[in-house]
Amino acid sequence: MATHSTSQTILIIDDNPTNIEVLYDALDRAGYKVLVEMDGLHGIETIKNYPPDLILLDVMMPEIDGFETCRQLKSQQTIGEIPIIFMTALNDTTDKVKGLALGAVDYITKPFQQEEVLARIGIHLKLRRANLELAQQKDILEHRVQERTAELSQALDNFKNAQLQLVQSEKMATLGNLVAGVAHEINNPLGFLKGSLNNAQEYIQDLFKYVQCVQQHYPQLTPAVTNLAEKIDLEFLSEDLPKLLGSMHVATERIMDISTSLRTFSRADTSEKVACDLHEGIESTLLILKYRLKPSQKRPAIEVITDYGKLPPVKCFLGQLNQVFMNILANAIDVLDTESVGRTFAQLQANSQQIIIRTEVSSDQNTVVIKIKDNGSGMPEDIKAHIFDHLFTTKDVGKGTGLGLAIARQIVEETHNGKLICNSILGEGTEFVIKIPVSL
Repeated sequence: MATHSTSQTILIIDDNPTNIEVLYDALDRAGYKVLVEMDGLHGIETIKNYPPDLILLDVMMPEIDGFETCRQLKSQQTIGEIPIIFMTALNDTTDKVKGLALGAVDYITKPFQQEEVLARIGIHLKLRRANLELAQQKDILEHRVQERTAELSQALDNFKNAQLQLVQSEKMATLGNLVAGVAHEINNPLGFLKGSLNNAQEYIQDLFKYVQCVQQHYPQLTPAVTNLAEKIDLEFLSEDLPKLLGSMHVATERIMDISTSLRTFSRADTSEKVACDLHEGIESTLLILKYRLKPSQKRPAIEVITDYGKLPPVKCFLGQLNQVFMNILANAIDVLDTESVGRTFAQLQANSQQIIIRTEVSSDQNTVVIKIKDNGSGMPEDIKAHIFDHLFTTKDVGKGTGLGLAIARQIVEETHNGKLICNSILGEGTEFVIKIPVSL
């Protein structure tokens, strides 16, 4: 009889010594490694410790019978796939059906025909080997699918990041061009107005000198002249007009400051980071949003409280960080506007809506920390967990793109190697913490 080139293990579970001897001799001559147990409980323990390639299981045994032994083996994941062949009498059709229903792969009848036994065992060992190879191939394919899925997921993330960068660049370019254009249009007439005011002040001073000279040399003026002087209140005009021109000078200086802030906000970033004053960026952003902070018919003004520390110049792309300040502050204003709905003006005055901005340097002097906090109602955890997600927004359709905070985090963490953190507790408002290294 031909022997097997690979030593596969067969476990015989049978309480009949004669059956065991017959099967052991036949399997040993065929080149199999043979294990023997004489009851189901010991057989289960042996299988757990030394899993065989195939089990020959007798139906009638002490303590637990073959059916119960088979049921327990099939209920365990690690050993449940080992093929079981029942050994039963030739006319026990019921036992055969019951054994197959419990998960056995075949049966052999007593008295044993050695050629039949070896043939059936050989077939099921081949099927077992094929199933193991199939499972291995399945694992390999699943691993490849996981790798490919991970690659596709990474590609999708890269695409989203590229999309965010594109959107952010377009937004900054559009906003920068718009604001810079407005600032330029303001500067032209403003320069003319400032120069004209200087000239007008000189002209008016000359005219007043002339009037005073006339009054000194011609004290007795005609009634028409004195009546006109009384009508226009020449004395008051002489005192108030210089004050009016001074106020106009102050106004033009204020407009020039606004224009400078607009240019600061919209500044075009260079290819490399430049040392900048972050307070200038924050102030220029507040100036852009000032119209939204003013009181309206629905609510009082939103109070902005600034508590600035002494910050060193920070190497950064200030134009991009201004976009971060803009997104966070605009979101805070949106929240406070939304929460003012349904509340009376008096209620809002009693509990003023506030945005608090604090800046400081970390204890190691290496990081600038900017905290922007509103005193709104805060966010639940399920929303807080997703606020930085791509395309996530809590605003109504058409009022939010879900890109603002995702772009803000990308600017802070990827472009500036910093950290953007959101702290929010229901009933206590929301705080965004921006951490930027002083130099990179």
